[in-house]
Amino acid sequence: AEKVTSLGKDWHRPCLRCEKCNKTLTSGGHAEHDGKPYCNHPCYAALFGPKGGCLWRGRGGSEGARGS
Repeated sequence: AEKVTSLGKDWHRPCLRCEKCNKTLTSGGHAEHDGKPYCNHPCYAALFGPKGGCLWRGRGGSEGARGS
């Protein structure tokens, strides 16, 4: 089996998986929390990202409501 290194450890390629959804990850193409790998979206963002709404809210929307 092919070896990949991530989070300071060696993994079999199929064993490097998201802790939440079990999706296979690529070395360097994922997030980590407490030394465990997570896919960036949606798992890491949903579990550990900013709370309280979408950061992109209002983009592409009407600018006419400003300054009243």
